[in-house]
Amino acid sequence: MSEPQINFKDSKYSTGRRKKSIAKIWLTKGSGKILVNGKNYDEYFKRDNHKMQLLRPFEIINQPTSYDVRCSVKGGGHTGQAGAMVLGISKALLQFDPELKSALKKEKLTTRDSRAVERKKYGHRKARRSFQFSKR
Repeated sequence: MSEPQINFKDSKYSTGRRKKSIAKIWLTKGSGKILVNGKNYDEYFKRDNHKMQLLRPFEIINQPTSYDVRCSVKGGGHTGQAGAMVLGISKALLQFDPELKSALKKEKLTTRDSRAVERKKYGHRKARRSFQFSKR
């Protein structure tokens, strides 16, 4: 399996986070290739909604095949990783063209999604679920 080679010498770097996932993004002008941890994004993400989510920032700015993306992502699951990548890609696009901010901000792609798993409380079975009550 040969890894596709793309020149990222003059690329823009950004970081995206979601839940426990961290995505390091390198974005450069190119032909629309997206590499995630050395694999094509089609091989890395199996679900269609994750693939659509990744392409959303490019569709909003009407340039689906103008940029190449190299991403190193770790932590969490695939949903969190896809969300982290979307934030990182959006932030890197703003470095290329700051005028895109209004379009991306309107779709809420420039804001970190701060939702995380609620911690478990003592005396409870889960974060909010109590133990089953027994009268006898």
